[in-house]
Amino acid sequence: MTKPCIICVAITGSLPTKANNPAVPITVSEQVESTHEAFEAGASIVHAHVRNDDETPSSDPEKFARLKEGLEKHCPGMIVQFSTGGRSGAGQARGAMLPLRPDMASLSVGSNNFPTRVYENPPELVDWLAAEMLAHDVKPEIEAFDLSHILKAKDMADRGQLKGTPYVQFVMGVKNAMPVDRDVFDYYIRTVHRLFGPDAPWCAAGIGKHQITLNEWAIAAGGHARTGLEDNVRLDRDRLAPSNAALVRRAVEMCEKNARPVATWQEARAILGLRLPAEAEVAA
Repeated sequence: MTKPCIICVAITGSLPTKANNPAVPITVSEQVESTHEAFEAGASIVHAHVRNDDETPSSDPEKFARLKEGLEKHCPGMIVQFSTGGRSGAGQARGAMLPLRPDMASLSVGSNNFPTRVYENPPELVDWLAAEMLAHDVKPEIEAFDLSHILKAKDMADRGQLKGTPYVQFVMGVKNAMPVDRDVFDYYIRTVHRLFGPDAPWCAAGIGKHQITLNEWAIAAGGHARTGLEDNVRLDRDRLAPSNAALVRRAVEMCEKNARPVATWQEARAILGLRLPAEAEVAA
């Protein structure tokens, strides 16, 4: 299989702390340094949350702005994807960073259960986030915690709420949400191809110990892979992951075993239909 594989590194998230793993990057400078190492290891997308000094999640646009500036300086060409997830803020505060025009942003299009609460994504908020992404030329990554979320993405695309071919990420292994199930995974792939075309790109993310399983399934099946300390802080049962880059390198090794080249940032942007960075546009 010669299709390049896009590796996304989810560097921080909203939950892991340095008590869980000292390598979790919290400050903007730590995040930039960790992402740079992961970029050099093979990641072409960085999925980013921001944190307060006490490690609690934040939706502060100023923090996102500083992070974006640092990433664009030290990881030129890398695709910057901001999280609009619900643990970092409430209501429209979740999308307050979208005017910064990151390349991408996560978009959860429906609600579902999480380990201790309901992950609420009411229709009016989903519509508002999608409209903000359209207005600022930000490509959504559809976070599919359930089959209905893929079907909802199709409905939104048909209504003109999503630009271009939707990029869907299957999220499996969250307690009380969709478990890691190979039959469901395969049906997700068929559904994406049925709804969006046989060449529609898709990605998969596994939570905790399931990260390696979803990486293996996605890479072998021709999809793209998400890794990083947001979803999993361990290399295995006995060892903490020493860095985000270590988890990226593990995904790179899986690509090599499946004879798949790792996508460069240029290839990743072409696959996802993203604009080139300003510097590259000038050079062209």
